[in-house]
Amino acid sequence: MIKKVNHIAVVVSDLQASMRFWVDALGLELSHTEHVASQAVDVAFLPVGDSKIELLQPIDDESGVARYLEKRGPGMHHLCLEVDDIVATLARLKGAEVQLINEEPVIGSDGRKFAFIHPKSANGVLVELYELTEE
Repeated sequence: MIKKVNHIAVVVSDLQASMRFWVDALGLELSHTEHVASQAVDVAFLPVGDSKIELLQPIDDESGVARYLEKRGPGMHHLCLEVDDIVATLARLKGAEVQLINEEPVIGSDGRKFAFIHPKSANGVLVELYELTEE
């Protein structure tokens, strides 16, 4: 079952310059930033109610996010949906012949489980599924 929109990720070329819109003009608060070496990005987290906007700045020109930025320019990268059981959700999607990037969940450094659905199956939108784990 889908619980909520966990986050919307936006690719930017410069985190600090992007803050002029998201924080200074729009008024969102910066929760924190993280260096995510495994994805070759620096991320700024901007809470919005129970969800957040994540600004992604690639730090390696060869990374997937850098290639995305080069090809498509800055903008929405993916929509993340929080689910209660990622394994069951992936099985249901696979049974419905949805094209998956990750057929099995990936375990993040913080213990969360995530997987991506190919944009070809989601009307051109890269969709991330996300299951929080008990702490």
